[in-house]
Amino acid sequence: MCGICGEVRFDDRSANVTAVARMAGGMVRRGPDSDGILARGRVAFGHRRLRIIDLSEASQQPMVDADLGLSIAYNGAIYNYPELRAELEGLGYRFFSRGDTEVILKAYHAWGKACVHRLNGMFAFAIHERDSGRVVLARDRLGIKPLYYANLPGALRFASTLPALLAAGEIDTSIDPVALNFYMSFHSIVPPPRTILRGVQKLPPASVMVVEPDGTMSQETYWTLEFGARDDQSRYSQDDWIDETLDVMRRAVRRRQIADVPVGVLLSGGLDSSLIVGLLCENNSAAVETFSIGFESVGGEAGDEFKYSDVIASRYGTKHHKLMIDSARTLPALGECIAQMSEPMVSHDNVGFYLLSQEVAKFVKVVQSGQGADEIFAGYHWYPPVLDSPDAVETYRQHFFDRDFAEYRRAVAPEYVDQDAALQFVREHFASRGASAPIDQALRIDALVMLVDDPVKRVDNHTMAASLEARVPFLDHEVVEFAATVPSALKVADGGKYILKEAARRVIPAEVIDRPKGYFPVPALKYLRGDFLELARSALTSPAARSRGLFNQAYVDELLQDPEAHITPLRGSKLWQLALLELWLQEHVPG
Repeated sequence: MCGICGEVRFDDRSANVTAVARMAGGMVRRGPDSDGILARGRVAFGHRRLRIIDLSEASQQPMVDADLGLSIAYNGAIYNYPELRAELEGLGYRFFSRGDTEVILKAYHAWGKACVHRLNGMFAFAIHERDSGRVVLARDRLGIKPLYYANLPGALRFASTLPALLAAGEIDTSIDPVALNFYMSFHSIVPPPRTILRGVQKLPPASVMVVEPDGTMSQETYWTLEFGARDDQSRYSQDDWIDETLDVMRRAVRRRQIADVPVGVLLSGGLDSSLIVGLLCENNSAAVETFSIGFESVGGEAGDEFKYSDVIASRYGTKHHKLMIDSARTLPALGECIAQMSEPMVSHDNVGFYLLSQEVAKFVKVVQSGQGADEIFAGYHWYPPVLDSPDAVETYRQHFFDRDFAEYRRAVAPEYVDQDAALQFVREHFASRGASAPIDQALRIDALVMLVDDPVKRVDNHTMAASLEARVPFLDHEVVEFAATVPSALKVADGGKYILKEAARRVIPAEVIDRPKGYFPVPALKYLRGDFLELARSALTSPAARSRGLFNQAYVDELLQDPEAHITPLRGSKLWQLALLELWLQEHVPG
């Protein structure tokens, strides 16, 4: 788990090592253990390392294999690297390290860019072919590891974070109007390749980009999600579906224990994280370290779910840490949290996850986390209405979009209004092949788009801001592929995630499974009161905001007058959405 960056030039100039050093310097939190820069003429790679697999200097990066003529800068974890290493050794390859980085290098030499099909894990990497001059960039199937890039005159730069790219300068930081439409409409999600800034793009998940020495670039998608049962599942009973659910989850959880340091679990007390703990402890006598977080209650809404996490911790005898966060820490931490965001992320639980990560990192360097289960096993409330809807896109929009296009036109300055790009994107995604049923179309867009650019991005940003590696077993691609084969009725029944709940009954206590659906609570921010309201007001009425001119002042005044009257269908604050974007821009694009 690390931070990577680099510059590739297409002219007669050498790569700008100073720019690469600045980008690497902006990612110290992602990799505080060591750093390195490799420069070879027109190509330079930078790396910050968090030592998780093979703690020795042999796995230092950027890594060079002079015999193969390959160099790599890599961020992530390949969970099947021992098996791949054995296969490559059978092909005659010899290794000088014990880690997964060298396995990727050898795999690339053996199988070319098709090696990504063999990797089970989370990754973003850049490989330079010494002899051809070609550079290859790749990202994992579910986009767990980020990769941003910027096209400059005569060059391409890339980095694990958007702020790292900005640190090197020369980036067009004007607002992309299409991205703004997505942000304000599609629950603050800006799908790749766009970001909120015109000059920065992100490599889509499951993509390989080949950059030729003359600057020619090609990109291909190597994996997508197909819905519908396999032939061998045609006669499955419910028990068969439960058996396969547990089998695939056991493998995913077990794989994510691969490390040369201890691996803990973020235990919210909900079904998903509790099942991870239960599966880990089935045949493991060693105590697992688990972590839960709580805040003060606000407005009668509980700020912790300790009573549920306590049940699991007690049942399995975990080494449990209950981390109670004083609300006085939340506001100061919010500024730090925004400073670490690669893109504006509006969810009110961002600062909670940031603080949790900071505390957990005092005990372990790696954790498993339960993100992704709702998106792949149909846990959200908008899936049942889509099931039999005559207009699935409209039903989805009513439940998921933060505002319609008419309100968007009222909210932003005229120069940012063109077309409803977000709604058109959803229509095209629903209509694409591979998912014929409306609910499968909704699940697919959530798994491949919403999940990547909301919860997954949030997890990576805030854990890495604490030099903490987060692993997400529900996003093992084999789990995601299996979930797409499960009949809709077995997913949406009983309030959603039915088959996962029934499988979990064989592992964890029913009182955790049958509890009311929870959330990651930061109620003081959710309701935007007191100091948080003043922060939003100050941001949106500041000279910087007025000079930027993104929003119509009449709309801002309307939200400020009664913030709690302007809530999105997903129970988010419309005012905070505007304020968060402005605060992010003030942090990362000042002046």
